[in-house]
Amino acid sequence: MRHDMIETEFTPLAASLGGALIGLASVLLMWVRGNILGATGILTGFMQPSSSADWAWRAAILAGMVTGPLVYLFIAGEFPAIQVPVSTLSMIIGGVIVGIGVTYGSGCTSGHGVCGMSRLSPRSFVATLSFMAGITVMVFVTRHIFGL
Repeated sequence: MRHDMIETEFTPLAASLGGALIGLASVLLMWVRGNILGATGILTGFMQPSSSADWAWRAAILAGMVTGPLVYLFIAGEFPAIQVPVSTLSMIIGGVIVGIGVTYGSGCTSGHGVCGMSRLSPRSFVATLSFMAGITVMVFVTRHIFGL
């Protein structure tokens, strides 16, 4: 039985530029506000702000995340090409699993993997290793066992 595999395009320049921008944003937020750039924590604080000033910076970062494709449109003249090779149900199930994981892991990949590891947080090293191990197992199971 042959299964078509999802081909991932290797884009070192775009990946490096994106990584540099995430790093710059993380450093700027820590320098200017003293906050960690963890997407889950930012969203949680946006939904339950401790003050209007706390809500404002979180709203600005979330607005930047949502309007990113408009900036791309302005620069490139077209929206970025997005391919979603899985069903809507698979995305919903994945979202629930990620939501459970970030709750029990006390943070997401951006908070632990980018900011926590750069601060040499032992908890973030364990969390990031757990993310990577879980991702490796899930990719193997979905591609080689279930053939998705």
